[in-house]
Amino acid sequence: MADRITAEDEVVRLCQELIRIDTSNPGDHSGPGERVAAEYVAEQLAEVGLEARLFESHPGRTSLVARIEGEDRSRDALLLHGHLDVVPARAADWAHDPFGGEIADGCVWGRGAVDMKDMDAMILAVVRQRLREGRRPPRDVVLAFLADEEAGGYWGAQWLVAEHPELFEGCTEAVGEVGGFSLTVPGDRRLYLIETAEKGIAWMNLTASGTAGHGSMVHPDNAVTALAEAVARLGRHEFPIRLTKTVRAFLERACEAYGVEFDPDDPERCLTELGPLARMIGATLRNTLNPTRLDAGYKTNVIPQEATAQVDGRFLPGYGEEFLATVDELLGPDVTRDFVHHDDAIEYDYEGALVDAMEQSLAAEDPGALPVPYCLSGGTDAKAFARLGMRCYGFAPLRLPADLDFSGMFHGVDERVPVDGLRFGARVLDRFLDLA
Repeated sequence: MADRITAEDEVVRLCQELIRIDTSNPGDHSGPGERVAAEYVAEQLAEVGLEARLFESHPGRTSLVARIEGEDRSRDALLLHGHLDVVPARAADWAHDPFGGEIADGCVWGRGAVDMKDMDAMILAVVRQRLREGRRPPRDVVLAFLADEEAGGYWGAQWLVAEHPELFEGCTEAVGEVGGFSLTVPGDRRLYLIETAEKGIAWMNLTASGTAGHGSMVHPDNAVTALAEAVARLGRHEFPIRLTKTVRAFLERACEAYGVEFDPDDPERCLTELGPLARMIGATLRNTLNPTRLDAGYKTNVIPQEATAQVDGRFLPGYGEEFLATVDELLGPDVTRDFVHHDDAIEYDYEGALVDAMEQSLAAEDPGALPVPYCLSGGTDAKAFARLGMRCYGFAPLRLPADLDFSGMFHGVDERVPVDGLRFGARVLDRFLDLA
């Protein structure tokens, strides 16, 4: 009889092989697309008897969906989703080939190692083991491996939700990326951050118009000047602290774990204990706005008629209107805005059977686990699935070394994921599917 192959046995190999498939997404269809990766996932599922459907929203931009029938088909279904695309990487900047999937220093290195081919590999490994063993989940589980998340999901999750909502029939809850990772705290314990909220996205074009003219003349009606002044006002503005229920819950529990008193009048005090993670958590205390691009003119001695800029705005759940009103006030009358990408903030209660399943599966593998809710400063494909009425959470479980700058791995140079963390995640995810 052949030896039993477990998710732990396969998850590292699957992560390596996914990383070696270049799915770089520069945001303009000039990349390789996700087709090869989607076909690879389909082959891995077909080997264990699960048929998947591929959907190509644009040449090469491919997503995959499959459904596993549960023991009780009368129950609402659960969606497990991950994206196949990654942000580009320049090999010269890396210690190891960003598309090599090498193992070094106890980690799998490569673009997508934490964002998010690690979770893709965990899902694949666990599903393959369960199907080989004939273990059905308690309810239907829909798997979605998606295109284009790194550019807003227009050709992936958003396209599927708009064009093929029937694929997600019965799904009332969804689990995806950027949650379930650990942060070591005193007493050999670990906070596991479960994402229950995401800031909204407001990527905006700014446009200033003026009168074209010769660069040697006195010219008060200068579009570049008007735009530059507006961009400076936006970039220097500090929004007030707004404690949402999720952020407050995280800070209270984090302060308790660190032995620091939580002060609602000075919530930033706790951030000093969080190390590199403080940047991501700090960004969830307030709305943020960062200028990212400027463009004007074509010749030094020609005053252009128009100048443009782009800014990356993020707003907390419940504070979208306040955010945009502030932006308009800061822009003034001479600059207009329109959206490059606009998506809602989402927030869900940290309660219910699904959250209980996350907590129990973590505690079973790590007795020092302290699960906590948190708000993600960025955004994920969860925003698209929220439009179908799903409650969306981030839970890609990883037990991490205390000294790993995990948040710095996202879109960073030398992205890597610990081998032991991948195996831990596979064990936790398998338990979670039994309980969810």
